[in-house]
Amino acid sequence: MARAPRWPSPLLLALVVAPALALAAAATEAARAPGAAGNWTEELRGAARHGWRSRRRAFENGLGRTPQMGWNSWNHFGCGINEGLIKQTADALVNTGLAKLGYQYVNIDDCWAESDRDYQGNFVAHRQNFPSGIKALADYVHAKGLKLGIYSDAGTRTCSQKMPGSLDHEEQDVKTFSSWGVDYLKYDNCNDAGRRVMERYTKMSNAMKAYGKSIFFSLCEWGRENPATWAGSMGNSWRTTDDIADNWGSMTSRADQNDRWASYAGPGGWNDPDMLEVGNGGMSEAEYRSHFSIWALAKAPLLIGCDVRSMSQQTKDILSNWEVIAVNQDSLGVQGKKVQSNNGLEVWAGPLSKNRKAVVLWNRQGYQATITAQWSSIGLASSTAVTARDLWAHSSFSAKGQLSASVAPHDCKMYVLTPN
Repeated sequence: MARAPRWPSPLLLALVVAPALALAAAATEAARAPGAAGNWTEELRGAARHGWRSRRRAFENGLGRTPQMGWNSWNHFGCGINEGLIKQTADALVNTGLAKLGYQYVNIDDCWAESDRDYQGNFVAHRQNFPSGIKALADYVHAKGLKLGIYSDAGTRTCSQKMPGSLDHEEQDVKTFSSWGVDYLKYDNCNDAGRRVMERYTKMSNAMKAYGKSIFFSLCEWGRENPATWAGSMGNSWRTTDDIADNWGSMTSRADQNDRWASYAGPGGWNDPDMLEVGNGGMSEAEYRSHFSIWALAKAPLLIGCDVRSMSQQTKDILSNWEVIAVNQDSLGVQGKKVQSNNGLEVWAGPLSKNRKAVVLWNRQGYQATITAQWSSIGLASSTAVTARDLWAHSSFSAKGQLSASVAPHDCKMYVLTPN
C-alpha cells in the first residue's frame, strides 16, 4: 500500500534494496562453513533472531504455517500426464490414508497446457490430455477434500518448452488460476529472456499478493541466487537446490546444500531441497528411509514423487510414518540441521515444541557403524535424562548424556527426545 507519492515504488525498492540485502546475507552465510556442525547454542540464538525477522518479512497469506505436504507429477511421470491420472492420484491419496496424514496438495507439474495462449492471451489446458479443463479437475480434487496445484515459469516458456511461461502475463495468469480454484503454484525458472531473477519473481509475487492470496506460492529458482536470503517476502517456499534425481548421490548432496540455509526457514516460508523420490526405484529401502527422515527433520516440503496408485507396501510404510511426519509438521517450525559429522557418520538434530529434540543418526558410509549423539551437540545439559522415542521402530527407552546406536550402511535412526 503506497503511503505517499514521494516514496519509491515497491518494485523499485525490490530491484534496488533486495539484491543488496541478499548479497549481505549471502556474505554472512558464506562466512559459515556450509554443512559443518555448528554450535547448537548459537543455532538456537540464530533461530530466535530469525523468528523476529520472519515476522517482519514473511509472505503473509496465512499459508504454509508448516511445510507443505502432497504429491507432484514430475519425478515419476514427467510430461506423461492427463486428467485421468490426476483424478486417480487424488483417489489413491484418499484410499491409502495418505490424505488423512496431511498429504493434501495434488500438484500438476509442467506440460499441462497447450503450446500457445488463446486470442485473449490466456492459458489453455491441453485439449487432448485435459479435455474437461483445469476448473473441473480442481472441483473433482476439492470434492475429495484435497487441493489442486499447478505449474508455470518465470520465463517465456516452461522448462519443457511445451507450453508458455508467465513472464509479462503474471496478473492475467494468477487471475486465471484463481478463477479455476487452483490452490498452489510452483513457479520455475527457465527461459528467462535475460531478465533478472529479482525482477521476474517480484512481479509474480506482487500478482499473487493482489489476486492469489489463497494460493500457496512455491518459488523454484533452483537456489542459484541464494533465494533463502530474499524469497521469504515473496512466497511460501523456495528451492535451495537444483532438481533432485533418484539416486543416493543426488539426494545426499541436496540435503547438504539445503542445510546451509536452515536459519532462514520458519512458519510461512520453507527451504525446499526438491520433491521426494521415495518409491521411484533408484534407491534402497534404507536410502529412502534416510531421505524421508532428513527431509522431515529439515522441515522440507513432503511432496510425494512416485505413483501412489501402485506403490509397494514398503514405500507406503515410509511415506505414512506418522511419527516422522509429526516432526516435519511440528508447530515450532525450526529447521533441524547437521550438528556432528565424522567421516560420513552424522548427527542431525533440531528443537521441537514442548522442549523436545528431534535427532537423526545418519550413516552415509558403506559399512555398519555406531553413531553417538552428544547432548552438548543437540542443546541438552549433560545431566538431562530423556525418554527416547525411536520413530522407525515405534519403541521407547531411557537415555542420559548421549545417544548411541549401530546404524546400517546408508540407513538412519530417528528419535524424538523428551526430557524427563
